[in-house]
Amino acid sequence: MILYRFAWAIGRGIQCYVTEEKDLAHRLKNHPILNCDISASVNFTFNGQNMKARRNEVISSALFANGVHVLGRHHLDGSPQGIFCANGQCAQCLVIADRVPVKACVTPVKEGMDIRSLEALPGLPIDDTWTESSEIPCVETDVLIVGGGPAGLSAAIELGSQKVKTIVADDKTELGGKLSLQTHNFFGSADECYAGMRGFEIGGLLAEEIRKLDSVSVWLNSPVVGVFCDRKIGVVKDGKYHLVKPKHLLVTAGAREKALAFPGCDLPGVYGAGAFQTLVNRDRVKCSDKILIIGGGNVGLIVAYQALQAGIDVAAVVEALPFCGGYKVHLDKIRRLGVPVYTSHTVLGVEGKEHVERATITAIDSNFKPIPRSEQVFDVDTVLVAVGLSPVNELAVKAREYGISTYCAGDTEEIAEASAAMFTGRIAGRRLLREMGFVIEIPSEWMEMSKILKSKPGRTHPIETANLKTDTIAPVIRCIQEIPCDPCTEICNAGSIKLRESNIMSLPYFEGKCSGCGRCVAVCPGLAISLVDSRVNDKTKAKVIVPWEMPEGTIRKESLVTTTGFEGEVVGSGKVTAIRDSPLNNRRKLVHIEVPREQAAQVAGIRIREPYPGKNTVEETSIGDGNPVVCRCERVTKKEIVDYIRRTDCRDINALKAALKVGLGPCGGKTCTELILRIFGELGVDPKTVTPPTNRPFTQEVPLSSFLGKRRN
Repeated sequence: MILYRFAWAIGRGIQCYVTEEKDLAHRLKNHPILNCDISASVNFTFNGQNMKARRNEVISSALFANGVHVLGRHHLDGSPQGIFCANGQCAQCLVIADRVPVKACVTPVKEGMDIRSLEALPGLPIDDTWTESSEIPCVETDVLIVGGGPAGLSAAIELGSQKVKTIVADDKTELGGKLSLQTHNFFGSADECYAGMRGFEIGGLLAEEIRKLDSVSVWLNSPVVGVFCDRKIGVVKDGKYHLVKPKHLLVTAGAREKALAFPGCDLPGVYGAGAFQTLVNRDRVKCSDKILIIGGGNVGLIVAYQALQAGIDVAAVVEALPFCGGYKVHLDKIRRLGVPVYTSHTVLGVEGKEHVERATITAIDSNFKPIPRSEQVFDVDTVLVAVGLSPVNELAVKAREYGISTYCAGDTEEIAEASAAMFTGRIAGRRLLREMGFVIEIPSEWMEMSKILKSKPGRTHPIETANLKTDTIAPVIRCIQEIPCDPCTEICNAGSIKLRESNIMSLPYFEGKCSGCGRCVAVCPGLAISLVDSRVNDKTKAKVIVPWEMPEGTIRKESLVTTTGFEGEVVGSGKVTAIRDSPLNNRRKLVHIEVPREQAAQVAGIRIREPYPGKNTVEETSIGDGNPVVCRCERVTKKEIVDYIRRTDCRDINALKAALKVGLGPCGGKTCTELILRIFGELGVDPKTVTPPTNRPFTQEVPLSSFLGKRRN
């Protein structure tokens, strides 16, 4: 099975190529994993300036590719506006496109489109034509699935296999959801959830399966915008409003990124890690030169690695806890490359005139209070916020309130890895089938695997470096944390890599003979396996083979490199003797390094950058004493919210909305509500006692034109 999946990936395009156009300086040109066809053929203007976009590219990515990061100015105070989520969840990126206000991150560029920055509240467009109203179509279906990501597609495959009439509605131009942003190899089970394959490849496989199912209809460019008491659901399909009346609803809408309030958090250049992945991995835009990442979970660590793959420097990863919550293999692989990771640190603030220019971090004590004179300043142009995700579940809450048979899966049900989302989607699909009267099994192994894939990393064990024998070749396995993963055991030709227990969370070990094929090095999702070859004539030397996924030219054959160990410590130096393609044709390279024999077992990677500390401040800084913006849409600050709560003893976000306009902007409180609840907590109020905001349709903006018919002169 795993061999078929890798074979499928061949031919998806490995080499990057570049056009000779001169206006593509901010496009990716050299990426080790992604195709870099950066040819731009769509003409548009921004504030009267001629620019080019790729076909089907959204406005925000096209502007970033042309070096534009400030998309407008807020009508209240003239503050520069950039992006934050790049996923249609907030409203930071509003622009005027052909006289209509739109979200730049979800609106494709069209040939000849006239795009203007939003400098104030948009006026009504002058139009001397009129448009007749049209009847709103209503479609009935057995199941409506909201979201075409890993959970939604997996559920649709289960339903479609039983010929159940199903609609999958997604607001993007292609299926896959967040899978399309993931360039790394997935963990989990090789047989059950494509472990060892890259996320965007998995998305392609799932989409291919969907296309084979006659009973499944896919609605792209179709955001689901509301649930109503008559049990009908509003969908804007290709710009036109539709009603869908399903017998059952499955919400797999994923998650939105959590915001963080600190001085300067609203500057262009501060945005979510997922938005960064959208720009870089999906749209091939080199959106930054140097970034600082806030958050040491899997998302923050993965994005640090992906930034280096795109030729973007990473100044540091900052984590408030004393440890990083992400997989240790993700942490170790960026340390080996030279990225510093600051635990027990937080961001004090970000500064810049029109865009991020520098960020200040500080050490914090056990109560998360800044330690005076521990500040460091980094000159960066981008700060990525990777402090967690929140389920997009408002549609499910409202549907259950109205008595619709409603299920959830993926991040909408529980925040976890995409591999877990595929399992929860499959399980939800079969539960729906059971409710519809189908006699179908939900294997107990699925339930157990789903639980495992959603679990946090387990225990970390001491590393065991094997006593490597002379004149042999053998792998060194540095996977010492209990995480769900087994591709190395499936791929070994000799069957010499095994799990210590039958549980997929147990650690792998090597026992037996090694053929030196390198398949284990090529498949390991954590880049945690190297090969040590002692079969060399010079008995003072050994050859180490390590996995490599950095841009072409980062290292070269015959060059001397700094070798690093298990957790990024410098081991010594070595000579690159070969850079070879992976035996699995999965875009990974295998780098052969000649090193002193006594160092061979310790060498795990190559440093490509020197970790440098930020500039220490001479005097105690006051940057953290600022008054951050909490509600980005209405520019409401933390001080305004705190003062109102103290003055009125408020316990209701709806009251705050009425008094201060928080949550009244275009995003509908999606960005600020959790920050406001956190403020209540800081003031000694249990957030559970606070009345949440009342959510009503529509859950996002719906243009009036969506309800109208043919335009007449």
